[in-house]
Amino acid sequence: MTIEETGGMGQAIVAYCGLVCTNCGMLRKGKCKGCHSERPMNRNCKMKACAMERGYTTCADCTDFQDFRECKKLYNMVSRFFGFIFRTDRIANLEMIRQKGMNRFVKEKIGQGRP
Repeated sequence: MTIEETGGMGQAIVAYCGLVCTNCGMLRKGKCKGCHSERPMNRNCKMKACAMERGYTTCADCTDFQDFRECKKLYNMVSRFFGFIFRTDRIANLEMIRQKGMNRFVKEKIGQGRP
C-alpha cells in the first residue's frame, strides 16, 4: 500500500497511477478507499492490474516507457478526459515521483487539494 508519512500532515495515499487519493473527495466521503485497498473506485483498473502484476508501488517504477504517454493503459482518451474534468495530471505526478521520490512528491502535493 502506498501510504507515506508527510511530516506532521498525517498520512497520504497515492494511487498506482500517481493520483493523490488523500486529496480526493470520493476517499473523504468513504466511497473509495484508494486503489491499494480492497475498495477502490474502479475495480477493473488496467493500471492497477499492471502495476500489481509487476510489483510496482506506482507506475513511476515502470522502466518500459521513458515517456509515460507511450503507455496506453495510463494515457488514453478516458484518462485524459478524467484529467481534464478533475484537473489532475497523472503524467506530471508520475514524472515528479520519478524525479523527486515519493516522500518529496507527497510533501509537495498533499496540501494542493487535487487528486
